Amino acid sequence: MTVGREVVPWNNASREVEQVRFIQRWERGGETFLELCRAYGISPKTGYKRVHRFQARGWDGLGDLSRAPHRHPNQMDQAVAQRLIAARQAHPTWGPKKLVAWLRDREPCPSMEGWPAPSTVGDLLDRAGLVRRRKRRRRTAPWSQPFVQAEQPNDLWCIDFKGWFRTGKGDRVNPLTVEDAASRYLLVCHGLRQPRGSQVRPVLERAFREYGLPWAIRSDNGPPFASVGLGGLSSLSVWWVKLGIVPERIQPGHPEQNGRLERLHRTLKAETASPPQPTWQRQQRAFQDFRSSYNEERPHEALGQQPPARQYQPSARQYPSRVDSPEYESGMTVRRVRTNGEIKWNGGRVYLSEALVGEPVGLMPQDGRYWTVHFGPLQIGLLDSYANHTLHTPTLVLPMSPVYL
Repeated sequence: MTVGREVVPWNNASREVEQVRFIQRWERGGETFLELCRAYGISPKTGYKRVHRFQARGWDGLGDLSRAPHRHPNQMDQAVAQRLIAARQAHPTWGPKKLVAWLRDREPCPSMEGWPAPSTVGDLLDRAGLVRRRKRRRRTAPWSQPFVQAEQPNDLWCIDFKGWFRTGKGDRVNPLTVEDAASRYLLVCHGLRQPRGSQVRPVLERAFREYGLPWAIRSDNGPPFASVGLGGLSSLSVWWVKLGIVPERIQPGHPEQNGRLERLHRTLKAETASPPQPTWQRQQRAFQDFRSSYNEERPHEALGQQPPARQYQPSARQYPSRVDSPEYESGMTVRRVRTNGEIKWNGGRVYLSEALVGEPVGLMPQDGRYWTVHFGPLQIGLLDSYANHTLHTPTLVLPMSPVYL
């Protein structure tokens, strides 16, 4: 039987030592093969397998052989891995899809197999310690309203301020960004001292002169883009209307409605302000370098991994040498807003908005009492001719606007 030996299955002891002892007892003989297998707690099939392996390869054939293949046809070439890691280090905010698209577009792969799939690159970057785990964010479902459908470049520009911060020397920086919605082209990335309309307007003028005019600009409801006045108009948005640009405003508390810039700002912070630059001048250069890389190099998934510069083209609507006030169709009563924001009406005065000072507004009768108040293509309020005051109403865009034709 077992010659007084305790049965010790191979899975409870050192496999290689037990297999050596098994072969030694098999060579000595004196017991049947079935008894020998029982003594080691294995089946005859496993026993014969070990004997055949010993006969074929000697003592080196014992122990558990690795199941791994001797060759790894899918193993990444070392030169490819090093280039991918270097690209990630040069662009630490780019994911595997962007890195692979960027490299395929610019240089041949060192390996005959070509650049690997993004999933393989993701595993490589993870093993190299170049992936930061990010906490999942809860997001609010988008709110729907008839925004402009940005199908072509310059149908819609999106504008916003990224949260302010200070440089190493303590200078306050308010990054202003403007992006074309269709092509994702970053038209403006510029730091301002204060987020005021007087500082925003010169920056936008330069953009209008270089790229032409969009049909609409989308912003949040805060200054300097909007106000609590009639129609939500600010001095800046009044200027846009005079240029033939419709101001769009997202719903309060819903930044995801301008989500293109919300996502852009996370990348902007990571690449230019984490940490901030030591001086104002160097911070501006960092914004300029980021804008150049974002437009010319960075692949964008929504564009088929193409950089925005390949999709964008300037507007055919040039910035005019003279900005005229809106004109109104026949049938409208026109009043010019006085220096205190009021218009003359029925022998008295009605306050509209200080943002409209010096501008003509159109009034269209609805019935014997109410008149709709218009500025350009916008219906900005309702005038109660009995009480001589205006009512705030949702701002509407009339069919005369080319955006909604």
